[in-house]
Amino acid sequence: MRAPSELPEPGPVADAPRGNWVDRFAPAPSRPYLRLSRADRPIGTWLLLIPCFWGVALAAAADAPRLGDIWIIVACAIGAAVMRGAGCTWNDITDRHIDGSVARTRSRPIPSGQVSVRGALLWMAAQTAVGAALLFSFNNAAILLGLLSLVPVAIYPFAKRFTWWPQVFLGIAFNWGALLAWVAHTGSLTAAPVALYLSGIAWTLFYDTIYAHQDKEDDALIGVRSTARLFGARTGRWLGFFLMATVTLMTLAVLEALLPGASPLKLALALAGPWGLGWHLLWQMRKLDIDSPEVCLRVFRSNREAGLIAALFLAAAALA
Repeated sequence: MRAPSELPEPGPVADAPRGNWVDRFAPAPSRPYLRLSRADRPIGTWLLLIPCFWGVALAAAADAPRLGDIWIIVACAIGAAVMRGAGCTWNDITDRHIDGSVARTRSRPIPSGQVSVRGALLWMAAQTAVGAALLFSFNNAAILLGLLSLVPVAIYPFAKRFTWWPQVFLGIAFNWGALLAWVAHTGSLTAAPVALYLSGIAWTLFYDTIYAHQDKEDDALIGVRSTARLFGARTGRWLGFFLMATVTLMTLAVLEALLPGASPLKLALALAGPWGLGWHLLWQMRKLDIDSPEVCLRVFRSNREAGLIAALFLAAAALA
């Protein structure tokens, strides 16, 4: 790995928010590595973390809140940051030649020459070690689930080379926290967290199809596949299907977890979660212009608020 003084002058990544904390406050030698982890674009960390919130909140609503849930939330928050960083680093290592051919991604640290592949591998290993330390603070069932999550994370960067549905693989990886947080609380899996997990996968198909529309022209030129290219002008119809699947599956998860013993108030609060999320997704569809990369990125980023709506209602149900 080249010494920090030998690295090219770091420059902002094209799709990072202007004036983000990495560009403004991080020490200059650390910026390429933080950008490699997408620390300058925290929306991905939120989208990885929110299903963890769903899982622990629904588990607490079905059982009872526990003091240990605070640690589950804290560990998941730190873990989402470092494991999202490790996953993004792995993604950029495997995609370094593709990223150099796409306008939006050629400014990323590896294709722009700010970080070597060896340096990226060491950085990925360091982030993974932190994530492992957090994971091993959970029960054995959660540890096993966490280790299994590495499989879809490893596969995802290659998915766009062999399937038109790489967003499915992203959903499998990004929503694993719904299962993990439930098991960290309860010690076992049931039908409820599985339905919640499937709801998250449908949600990922919704938001990442929107995200992929930013790159559809470059992707077509270099042969990268995505649901955005697959759906084309039919994107709205597919987004509507993913919206309904998200709401329906999360509703089933709530009913499976809380019936028959939940109070009317607890059940109403929990069911407001998927319905609030669904209304936000409908709002996104009305704002979306798939031919405007700027609109696609803005709508995609609004999914933090969409996911937090469900998390807040599930948390309220847990405390009711």
